[in-house]
Amino acid sequence: MFCLHLTAVDHEDPQNLSLIRFNALWEAYYRHDSLLVYSTGRSPTIYRQLRNEKPLLTPDITIMSVGTEIAYGESMLPDYGWEQCFKLNWDRDVVTQETSKFPQLVPQSDTEQRPHKVSFFLEKPKSLEVIKALSERLEKHGLDVKIIYSNGTALDVLPKGAGKGQALAYLLKKFKANGRIPLNSLVCGDSGNDAELFTIPEVYGVMVSNAQEELLQWHAENAKNNPNIIHSTERCASGIIQAIGKFSLGPNVSPRDIRDFRKCRVNIFSPGHEVVKFYLFYERWRRAEVEKSDQLMENLKSSFKALHG
Repeated sequence: MFCLHLTAVDHEDPQNLSLIRFNALWEAYYRHDSLLVYSTGRSPTIYRQLRNEKPLLTPDITIMSVGTEIAYGESMLPDYGWEQCFKLNWDRDVVTQETSKFPQLVPQSDTEQRPHKVSFFLEKPKSLEVIKALSERLEKHGLDVKIIYSNGTALDVLPKGAGKGQALAYLLKKFKANGRIPLNSLVCGDSGNDAELFTIPEVYGVMVSNAQEELLQWHAENAKNNPNIIHSTERCASGIIQAIGKFSLGPNVSPRDIRDFRKCRVNIFSPGHEVVKFYLFYERWRRAEVEKSDQLMENLKSSFKALHG
């Protein structure tokens, strides 16, 4: 499971090289028996826009709006059961009324205002004072809310029982009830609204090298002695690949990083691996990067025979 903005997606990498390296790794080695989960603070509308702009794989599960919405598959089928878990003591009208009393809070776009999330921009120098005062006001109304400040600019108010960490815990509990407990889970993040992901006991975690100050501070105060959480030396998706290797969770060399296809092998035949390998071969062939080789052609033929059974 990983966050999108500045964890999977590197906006300083216009060619999306680290992301497509991860995509090849996932499709070749993990797609057939693992679940890809995106966890984003973005609303469904902005998330779909990002999907149109960047070469993101279609996830099995998408957690959106800072953990207040869960959807499944390409059709993004909503999990309405999740929303029932945190509706108690949440009153959006009261939250809207109280936040309007703080001129420092600048509402985000209408797309980011969701049934269980109210979002603003807030300058960092004023953040501590505003968060403290707002928390006290909402508590007087008997509301159970949490206020999350991330990226030094974004403030979200949501039900206390919601959030990225609680959404992950809900999914793990659901998997367990269905007898499908994951062998390993890796969570990846870069900002303050990802901190909750690292509190789930049964997960490995990586903070990418470009993680925000608030996440690194949270780690220093709460999890610096946890060997299952690391701060990678690589940015974004490359940091995710690094963590897979660090925790020995499986193959961590992307097929895109292997120049000799004869070295790109798996112990058990995998259609996904062969499809990725062929796609990369075709891509390099079109760029005239592949030398003519009878052995290479025989390897490709044997792969097709295996695919057709």
